[in-house]
Amino acid sequence: MEKSVVRFERDGKVGVLVFNCPERLNPLTIEFQGTLRQILKEVASDRSLRAVVLTGEGKGFCVGADLASLGPIEGDDRSLGERVAAMMDDYSNPLITDLLALPIPVVGAVNGAAAGAGVGLALAADVTIAAHSAYFYLPFIPRLGIVPDLGTTSFLLSRIGHARAMGLTLLGDRLSGEDAARWGLIWGSVEVDRLREEAMALAWRLANLPAHGAIEARRAYASAAAKPLFDQLRYERDRQRELIDRPEFAEGIKAFSEKREPRFD
Repeated sequence: MEKSVVRFERDGKVGVLVFNCPERLNPLTIEFQGTLRQILKEVASDRSLRAVVLTGEGKGFCVGADLASLGPIEGDDRSLGERVAAMMDDYSNPLITDLLALPIPVVGAVNGAAAGAGVGLALAADVTIAAHSAYFYLPFIPRLGIVPDLGTTSFLLSRIGHARAMGLTLLGDRLSGEDAARWGLIWGSVEVDRLREEAMALAWRLANLPAHGAIEARRAYASAAAKPLFDQLRYERDRQRELIDRPEFAEGIKAFSEKREPRFD
């Protein structure tokens, strides 16, 4: 049986999506993107799952675009740029929006090289950790003369600021997992042999959150990035008006008074 380029595993209410083309360091082929999107669709509809982990098999997390596949296509008169833009519309950008719309928290576990568009994929997770030996690499400008994509410019600017985002983009230096954590690009960094264990521990913590927690947090911070403070104060007020009347808040108050951990369905 031919192996799948993305392997789905499950540990109770935590799902694990393993990028499974280690011999090529998990490039973003059309097959990879289509398979990953289909699995994410299934994950989104499975109400028994409460968190998911993204990680790579072998020495790479994801090395970005499949440059070897960008040759001419017989009968297709579009320029290469036009074809790539269409592919991004059909596969790559929806992959990021699928992750950001997932109703459960996502842990990114960067086991090795995250390069090119693989950086955007890693940073689209809600909580990202990396092995000390892993690295983030942006070859776009220095090697190819193109801009970072799959949300990478937005993720970098919001997390590490203009100076470091521009330095990484223009210089093309590799940023280690340890330095990525030190800079605040990701949540943390661990030894590679502890990465899976740590990722699963984080996923299980996130799986015990209120079911709507990930979506609400993503929307709140997206709103904060787009709005001035006084508008965001009103946004926060409006969300509290609705969320405080939900059963999860009542359970939290009850757990507090009973000096126990809350139990969310």
